[in-house]
Amino acid sequence: MDDLIKKGAQMIKDAQKILVFTGAGLSTESGIPDFRSPGGLWEKYDPMDFYYQKFISDEGARTKYWEMVKDVYEILAKASPNRAHMAIKTLEDQKKLLSVVTQNIDGLHHEAGNSKDKIIEIHGTVATISCLSCGRQYMKDEIIRRLNSGVKLPYCGQCSGILKPDSISFGQAMPEDKMSLAIMHARECDLCIVIGSSLVVYPAASIPEYAAQGQAKLMIINRESTPLDRSADLLIRQSVSVLADMVSV
Repeated sequence: MDDLIKKGAQMIKDAQKILVFTGAGLSTESGIPDFRSPGGLWEKYDPMDFYYQKFISDEGARTKYWEMVKDVYEILAKASPNRAHMAIKTLEDQKKLLSVVTQNIDGLHHEAGNSKDKIIEIHGTVATISCLSCGRQYMKDEIIRRLNSGVKLPYCGQCSGILKPDSISFGQAMPEDKMSLAIMHARECDLCIVIGSSLVVYPAASIPEYAAQGQAKLMIINRESTPLDRSADLLIRQSVSVLADMVSV
């Protein structure tokens, strides 16, 4: 057995309260390209068009935004949880998972079977869409049907207000309740596993920092370097699927 996998398996075995922090690198192995990577959506669209203030004030920007969202939904429809997602579900089954804090908006932790109350989506989700005026919430399938029927700019059926997926846009405030809960769990965990995140997007990236500053062990599984590499008790530059090998030991 690879020594790194063996060490990781022992860290997991010894832990009782594991916080898993996941980023785009987890989703790419489910076929969802990182927006920033070559071939990602930011090659087709200008992210400057999607700042929150522009979204709510410019109808043209909203039309471009929904064109992009339609592309996102088509990508997500083809994706499914990978071995690492299922390994995180296994950690919950083993009663070791405190929570999974994710930067991803794809909902794959839900599809993998993790309990809703174990998942903290700090960047929100595209699974639901809400009216910014009356607050009515729609499931994505209803809005997808509108987009596929030719509607380019959907509005709320209740008050005609602006609709927006429940994901966090550039310039939009982070959800304080989710951040507070994630920080609390970071301070409480005895092992923090960072998987598929380069830890450069803040304030989300501060979550593993809180864990590292406390008594928790830190494991980082990511193909690229991160600012926290020097603080890691175990650093693995391999596929995220290596987590499944650790959990199955």
